[in-house]
Parts: sequence; structure tokens; C-alpha cells
Amino acid sequence: MKLSKTSKLDGIMSWSLNALDTCPGSVADGGGLVPACQGCYATTGNYVFANVRAPREHNKEDWQRDEWVDDMVHALHGQVYFRWFDSGDMYTLPLAYKIYMVMRRTPWCKHWLPTRMHKFRKFLSVIRSMEALDNVVVRKSSDAVDGSFTAGLHGSTIVPSKEAAPWDVKVCEAYEHGGKCNGCRACWVKSFPVIAYVAHGRKMSKVIRLMEA
Repeated sequence: MKLSKTSKLDGIMSWSLNALDTCPGSVADGGGLVPACQGCYATTGNYVFANVRAPREHNKEDWQRDEWVDDMVHALHGQVYFRWFDSGDMYTLPLAYKIYMVMRRTPWCKHWLPTRMHKFRKFLSVIRSMEALDNVVVRKSSDAVDGSFTAGLHGSTIVPSKEAAPWDVKVCEAYEHGGKCNGCRACWVKSFPVIAYVAHGRKMSKVIRLMEA
């Protein structure tokens, strides 16, 4: 397996796939992409470079190995926090079940998993099993870019600005620290039911402008 470190996360490790082709939840009911995915950061910047895409392509094949769960558990020894999917999603049930096994066998490590796979009924059982673990936070992503979300369902949403965030959510503070977590670990904390991420990047800004027009 190939783990990566995203600069935003203070060096915390993550395991990812390439965006969109492993993101069935990004597709809107009428076709096309949902608003949140139209401005996906993982389709721009460094994510388009071959050296960034290659390990994600590798992971798409590698997780299918029989030894993958054991190897992931070994790799997470000594890790206090771990993020799944800074790009991509658990696009198939066998992968979701393997991720659950890794989470269950690494109780010392706090896992944060953002996903849109809750839209598909067949994933609900394994997602519930993940959520039942004390060391796991599954954040079901809202498709909106205006801060809207369904209470009791979504664990994250996108807001155009801090001022536009609903009063009852935790606003990600990375935008105040040059895009860095800067020691914040709110995304891994179950007592924050919804995190609002302030939109960033030209692509997302364009999506928001078009939505507001």
C-alpha cells in the first residue's frame, strides 16, 4: 500500500484513490456532478501530476490483495490519527469492509473517513459498523456548497465563507492558518456532529459564483 502525507494535516498519514473515477456518490440524480464535487480540489493543482496520481492508481489495485488488511494494520502502528481519502472514496463494498477491519484492529488510532457512499443503501450496514467504533468518525458529506445539510445525517458541508456557516456547526479553521490544520483535530471528534469547510480554490469559487447568480 502507499500512504501519503498531505501538508494540511500536520504530517498525518492518509490512504487515497484518484478522485471522480472512484467517487460514485459525486454523480447527481440527473447526471453531472453534485455542486460540492464540481469544485473538487483533488482534480486541480498537484493532484493532476503523474507522481501524485500514480500511488492512488496503485492503491486501487493494491487493496484487493489478501494481505492488505494485515499490511495496513502494521503500517498504522504508532499512528495516533489517520485520514482515509483526501481524494477518492470507498467505491465498492469489499473495500469498505476491508477498511472496517483495519479500523477495528487499530483501536489505538483515531480514524476519520469522509464519504458520499451513504447515498447507497448497500453501504449503510458497514458504515454503521464503522460508526459504532470508538476510534472512528465517519463524516457523511453534504453535496451542497451553501452550508446546507441534513441534521442527523451529514457530518460535513461546504460554506462560501465563515460568516455563511450555520450557527450549529464547527467551522474548519484551516482557512485562518494558510490551509493548515495547525493542531486542530475536530474532524476526528465525535462530539462535533457537523464540520463546515470554508470553500477555497478558484474552481470552487467559480462553482459558488454560478450557484449564487
